[in-house]
Amino acid sequence: MKHVLIAMGTALALASGAAAATLGDDGLHKAPWMRDTFKDLREDQAEAQAEDRRLLVIVEQRGCIYCTKMHNEVFPQPEIESLLMDKYFVVQINMFGDVEVTDFDGETLPEKDMVRKWGLMFTPTMMMFPTEVPEGLSAARAAAVTMPGAFGKSTTFDLLTWVLDEGYTGDEPFQKYHARMIEERQSSK
Repeated sequence: MKHVLIAMGTALALASGAAAATLGDDGLHKAPWMRDTFKDLREDQAEAQAEDRRLLVIVEQRGCIYCTKMHNEVFPQPEIESLLMDKYFVVQINMFGDVEVTDFDGETLPEKDMVRKWGLMFTPTMMMFPTEVPEGLSAARAAAVTMPGAFGKSTTFDLLTWVLDEGYTGDEPFQKYHARMIEERQSSK
């Protein structure tokens, strides 16, 4: 019964637009599908697995017009928002923040230094992880997919789906999968 009530609440929130992101005190977008954690990636990964979700780290910064585009135009799409709410465990990192982050390899650094360690330069950047991360790897090396920048609705939806389906372990690269999905959507019209 609890799951039915949660699903009904999620559906009502999506239908009413209540799931829209707001700006936090740090100037970053805050969406209901984001998790407030201690930013220990091994703990976040374990919690994601316990909930049968995939860990997704999103790096953003204050004033990022591309982050705003994603939060206003792409993430609110019902099929994308549903994936983020139901299938992903999303942790936000502030590109220039000072909150401590513990990487998969055990190193703890402020957000801004961790982002530099990972070699990330653009916001938003989404890092999606496999269900199991080998011991000793940094997030940059462990990520199944790193998506830097803002992309359109179909690209974002297809990438989130491809990761859930573990397409990165198969023979069809994302670009070919995405082209096939576009073709399938067009032929079904």
